[in-house]
Amino acid sequence: METRHCLLAWFAVLVAGCASSEPSVSRILLFNGRGTSPNDVAAVEDVLRASGLRYSTANSSQLDAMSEAELTRYQLLVVPGGNFEDIGNGLAASTSTRLRNATRGGLGYLGICAGAFFAGASPYNGLNLTDGVRFPFHALEHRGIRKAPVAMTIAAGTTLEAYWEDGPQLTGWGQPVAKYPDGTPAVVQGKFGDGWVVLTGVHFEAPERWRRDLAFTTPAAASLAYAATLIEAALNRTPLPNF
Repeated sequence: METRHCLLAWFAVLVAGCASSEPSVSRILLFNGRGTSPNDVAAVEDVLRASGLRYSTANSSQLDAMSEAELTRYQLLVVPGGNFEDIGNGLAASTSTRLRNATRGGLGYLGICAGAFFAGASPYNGLNLTDGVRFPFHALEHRGIRKAPVAMTIAAGTTLEAYWEDGPQLTGWGQPVAKYPDGTPAVVQGKFGDGWVVLTGVHFEAPERWRRDLAFTTPAAASLAYAATLIEAALNRTPLPNF
């Protein structure tokens, strides 16, 4: 019996040790709570897995429960597309404050579409990582267009088709990394305190099936590869070529 008790105690210590070490193994925290699109969460997960990157997920209540110290055990928080009003309103105001402080302290942030809106000075409990800049919808929205293929001009010197759906244009903050056809920033990067922030108004992570019935002229592979580039840049604090 003593041997059995020792083995059980050793197993409990081992399990506790593994659980406490997870954030250091999973350097990326992917938000999948209220307001996020399950389809976009899945698309981001596909890119993360294809890139061989370990990640953990947190829903709204789990993110609300995390301390600033717990957040900064990760290197990168990814907030995907969805509804930025619901994302912000689904979190406690104190959570937005902790996320802002954690980013200032060195947590990286990648915001995709709604996640980019949420990073700005959104009135819906936004993070304001942008020194008061509130991002508007891209001009396509004002023309009654809800989703479309857009030809991105990448500062590295290439043109890349991407999937846009109700996304922002990112004028007023950071260094433009990619531009919409009208010249407004589609991807920006910059520092917030000691944190590195990358925001995109389009979905480079969109799989081929999202492109059905839209007039894309190129396959999704190049866009997916660029999605991985953005994740790696945000994770490793690597500035991308900019305009």
